[in-house]
Amino acid sequence: MNVKSRTTLAKAALFGATVIWGSSFFIMKNTVSEIPVFYLLALRFFTGAVVVMLLSLKKLRLINRDYLAKGAVMGALLFCAYVAQTFGVMDTTPGKNAFLTAVYCIIVPFLYWGIAKARPDRYNIVASVVCLLGIGFVSLDGNLSMRTGDLLTLVGGVFFALHIVSVALFSRGRDILLLTFIQFAAAAALGSVLGLSFEVFPERIGMSSVWSLIYLCFFATSAALLMQNVGQKYTHPSTAALILSLESVFGALFSVLFYHERLTLKIALGFLLIFLSVVISETKPHLLRRFGKKRSEPLNGAGGEQTPADENTYSNSP
Repeated sequence: MNVKSRTTLAKAALFGATVIWGSSFFIMKNTVSEIPVFYLLALRFFTGAVVVMLLSLKKLRLINRDYLAKGAVMGALLFCAYVAQTFGVMDTTPGKNAFLTAVYCIIVPFLYWGIAKARPDRYNIVASVVCLLGIGFVSLDGNLSMRTGDLLTLVGGVFFALHIVSVALFSRGRDILLLTFIQFAAAAALGSVLGLSFEVFPERIGMSSVWSLIYLCFFATSAALLMQNVGQKYTHPSTAALILSLESVFGALFSVLFYHERLTLKIALGFLLIFLSVVISETKPHLLRRFGKKRSEPLNGAGGEQTPADENTYSNSP
């Protein structure tokens, strides 16, 4: 598979993950009212670990201390992000939860710059700002007060940014399935220990919560996080963060479809801004070069043949 095809498939995997996560906001909001947070996360990550383990049985013998250490760090960061986000959604609206979590699209380029010395270009910066503005139009209402849930969600956004950068760094030269398995196992272990220490597992779970749990375990955790890790391996962290931030758009869309929320002009403007941010991030200077070249051509069309712009072939793999 050539670099262009691999990069396209990687971005498609990230996009698919955002669709799944966008559908999980209101499901998560309903489920945590019946299943305690730490137990819920333990079940989600344990299921993910089993699924990925079955997909990589022949590779398990390759696990060494390096894999264990880096996978454990990824798992701890991911677990902290989900704990903060899940506790946060209990004390705020799903819309605010989506918006405040998405601060990682602003944090990632600068965090990656500090860790990997990969300076973000001006298009990353502009795209991140436009994306955050768009998410605000989609998710925020008129009340901008800061509740405890809002603060916890912001903390979760920071941990999500750290997790995105850790995946970008640790996936280089390593098998992403093995890293994902260890990540899930570490997060499941943390959830189990904290659940047994601080929570009481419910004696009875309603059937609706059972179906929600199945969806959260197999789709929003196993499938989506695996798609994220595989997609990130071949996508620049800044671009990956922008694509993943689209989950807020799908969160709003699913709310319109299933909860009959009204699609306002403000939300439509947010969709447009977020789409524009992705275009800016993906085309970088090529869009402006093409526009500038067209403006510099004579009005009669004579002016030489226009060559196509180079493709963005960035990959995190060595």
